[in-house]
Amino acid sequence: MKIECLKEYLQKVVSKADKVSGKNQSLPILSSLLFTVKNNQLKIKSTNLDLGVEFSVPVKVIEDGDVAIPSSLINNYLSNVQTKNIKIESGGGVVIISSSSGKTTFKTLNGDDFPIIPQIPKDVILNINSNDFISGVKSVWYAASTSNIKPELSSVYIYHFDGKIIFVATDSFRLAEKKIPSKGSQDISPILIPFKNIPEIIRCLDGVDGLVDIAITKNQIAFFAPNLYLTSRVVESVFPDYKQIIPKNFTTEALLMKEDILNVLHLSNIFSDKFNQISFSAHPKNKLFEVRSKNIDLGESLEKLNVEISGEDIDVNFNYRYIIEAFQSINSESVKFSFSGMQKPLVIKGVSDESFLYLVMPMNR
Repeated sequence: MKIECLKEYLQKVVSKADKVSGKNQSLPILSSLLFTVKNNQLKIKSTNLDLGVEFSVPVKVIEDGDVAIPSSLINNYLSNVQTKNIKIESGGGVVIISSSSGKTTFKTLNGDDFPIIPQIPKDVILNINSNDFISGVKSVWYAASTSNIKPELSSVYIYHFDGKIIFVATDSFRLAEKKIPSKGSQDISPILIPFKNIPEIIRCLDGVDGLVDIAITKNQIAFFAPNLYLTSRVVESVFPDYKQIIPKNFTTEALLMKEDILNVLHLSNIFSDKFNQISFSAHPKNKLFEVRSKNIDLGESLEKLNVEISGEDIDVNFNYRYIIEAFQSINSESVKFSFSGMQKPLVIKGVSDESFLYLVMPMNR
């Protein structure tokens, strides 16, 4: 293999591929990137057996071939070398990278040992804007469970309904749902993507302009974009019927400025206990909303907000972290807190954006 290319473009691709590569000491080949030069193009492949990616990179091809290069090694090299163009040549168990500033030699692995990345046919296709897909998964994936006891809960659930692609995640204590408009009537089977794969899917799709094609099979989901092929394992399980737990009626509703409630939450968290417990009290007659926290070792806090509020008085406890994380998915300047009663879920929405819904269960006193 012998090529010449722009260092900057190669570095961006290698950086993304390095994050996907496996760090499995018993299978060193997973810690490498497979460089394949054929038909006047360079393809860089990376996999951890759960997630696989293939990038196409524009290069000047001098000689075809393939080689497996340690991922972190070449990523660190490209991140630090100060040059515009580089030459890469492999042979004799090494790869030589030459630039205007010098020459570096890496030991390589046998490319024949590199695992095959599943190739999914473009039979079942969903078209969605890359930025919309990224927005969908970013809005919910943090609400997934970090435990593997129930694989369906440690996943992001994606399905199509009523002209929208719907993204959902829950760990049984809170739930996030994001709806993205979908052009046309694209009927797809519901899928579950492991939440641990989501950050790298986002990273690989970041920078893709326009539509991305998505193919879905029983075991895999694949993304097709210019110069990119990405595939992930999907979870074979059934996501819970989450709509049953979303309250239909509310006893108390409060409209709050997002910035105001965020400031109060940050202040209250200073004195939250080891369980991150904070308390919300609503007093509709006085148009008053209170946030309290208490730590027997540090002290206590009481913050009051004058807000638009209706319904019944209520006093209920929540996990601070579960509340604060919802705001990363809310773009509205004001939010609505809808309470359904003591020991019942709180629903949080942006006032001007009905596409996102967040539900959180209260804590026992």
